[in-house]
Amino acid sequence: MSTWANLGLQDSASPLMEQLIFFHDHALLILVMITVLVGYLMFMLFFNNYVNRFLLHGQLIEMIWTILPAIILLFIALPSLRLLYLLDEINEPSVTLKSIGHQWYWSYEYSDFNNIEFDSYMIPTNELSTDGFRLLDVDNRIVLPMNSQIRILVTAADVIHSWTIPALGVKVDGTPGRLNQTNFFINRPGLFYGQCSEICGANHSFMPIVIES
Repeated sequence: MSTWANLGLQDSASPLMEQLIFFHDHALLILVMITVLVGYLMFMLFFNNYVNRFLLHGQLIEMIWTILPAIILLFIALPSLRLLYLLDEINEPSVTLKSIGHQWYWSYEYSDFNNIEFDSYMIPTNELSTDGFRLLDVDNRIVLPMNSQIRILVTAADVIHSWTIPALGVKVDGTPGRLNQTNFFINRPGLFYGQCSEICGANHSFMPIVIES
């Protein structure tokens, strides 16, 4: 989970999140290079004494500053497309979890196991244990196995919600009347925290998600 000094992304707990972090670093490196180049050119303008009264066009430089950004965009677009298809891939799932968003709690169904169903509410601050996290802990955690492909089906009962776990690189919108699915693979044990990341009403930020792996 995030702590007070976190400036970057959370440590990944799934192969997909690792790939997302690699892509983030790749795109950030390109952005830094562009920023440094443009900053240098703007800074050097202050010291430029040359004037050319008869300059009408510079076709070479215009070709360069048209083609170069297109090539840079390709370097961002191709890894991005690869990642989009990776995130969409559904492998043979070992466990299926169904998540239903309500105002303002989640309910879960393990349809593989005799249809176990339970609701998951945030624990109020005055009922928290001393080692609990305020606004993040729930009364019933999701328990999932590590090193297994897990499919999650997400929907909502009232308004649009979004089931989001940053450490796993998962964000799925829950829309009433629609069933969205994705999959993830948890590669280490631990507690992974998330929240509803859709503005679904007054108390939408009090819909935490906790996975116990």
